[in-house]
Amino acid sequence: RDLVERAACVNVVPGVRSIYRWDGEVQNEEEVVLIIKSSPKALDRLTQAIKELHPYDVPEVAAIPVVGGSKEYLEWVVAPSL
Repeated sequence: RDLVERAACVNVVPGVRSIYRWDGEVQNEEEVVLIIKSSPKALDRLTQAIKELHPYDVPEVAAIPVVGGSKEYLEWVVAPSL
């Protein structure tokens, strides 16, 4: 809920199994993926908020560019960050 104050929408995808290496050991954890819909202008604010809220030392934050879509939808996505 804290993140949606800085974005248009946050999808919560539960039940993700992540196998990764951390501190020299292989980890096998159940995680939740968040898909946060916002604009490039909001990326720094969102990244900082995730770092403050997330329990991991290095939470995954990756920005994926949108190359197209419905004009009305894309305008809605960027409106909260203006």
